[in-house]
Amino acid sequence: MTPKPPGTPGNPEPHRPEGRWSDLERPPLNAAALRRALVRPDGLWTSLDVVEVTGSTNTDLADRARAGQAHQGTILVAEEQSAGRGRLDRHWTVPPRSGLIFSVLFEPNVPVERWGWLPLLAGVATATALSRAAGVDTALKWPNDLLVQVGDEERKAGGILAERAGEGVVIGIGLNVSQRAEELPVPDAGSLALAGAASLDRDPLLRAVLRALERWYADWTAADGDPGASRLQEAYAAGCSTLGRTVRAELPGERELIGEAVAVDGDGRLVLATKDGVQQPVGAGDIVHLRAAG
Repeated sequence: MTPKPPGTPGNPEPHRPEGRWSDLERPPLNAAALRRALVRPDGLWTSLDVVEVTGSTNTDLADRARAGQAHQGTILVAEEQSAGRGRLDRHWTVPPRSGLIFSVLFEPNVPVERWGWLPLLAGVATATALSRAAGVDTALKWPNDLLVQVGDEERKAGGILAERAGEGVVIGIGLNVSQRAEELPVPDAGSLALAGAASLDRDPLLRAVLRALERWYADWTAADGDPGASRLQEAYAAGCSTLGRTVRAELPGERELIGEAVAVDGDGRLVLATKDGVQQPVGAGDIVHLRAAG
């Protein structure tokens, strides 16, 4: 007797338990295919692992680097992160398989005083890759936020965190991809889906970002970390939505500085022109956009 197909009378649809991993619109990343595409003997990337859940990819990879168990070119990706950190130890969480959460390890052979450009390099690489692969205009908010346009609002859809680890630097990137409005942690956050991305397939998006990272890192290290010679400083300024705006810099020690963001200097600092006519570089702090550019 020929069996009836599932869902017909006498042979009901088999039960599929619902759970945090059962959303068919959010398939898992294909780790094997990603390795084939990215890990090459002559390339930067040396290994790639995808884990279902972890506390923080940055913490995990930094711990491995300090223990001598990870080296330049290591990539660690998580489908879900339970204790992700942004700047100032802010919490960063997303629903399973709805975003890109990964960390990479660099051991740059350039003067250590130029290592501060690495998170800005990661921002340029990520923004340019997403603009091409997802068809979404992605801007940079100094120093490390990724912004997309949702309606008439500019919203944060991702961020970058750098952490020194042994002889290298771990760069963590978190990006909201398919989150719906009700899944966002705060109302003014964004995602590629809400920005009208042409593609939400995380595999090609991750490949595009990692390939862009490899290209920019190669150019930067070939120039001995010089942001001018590698054109990194120029590219960052071109994509930085902070420049030309009046901003408030919330500085350590509960201080603040208000001025127009006029440049990113050779050390990666944001230069503010204050009402007193002074140009003040800001190397660390939270930046609040007070008005639009122009």
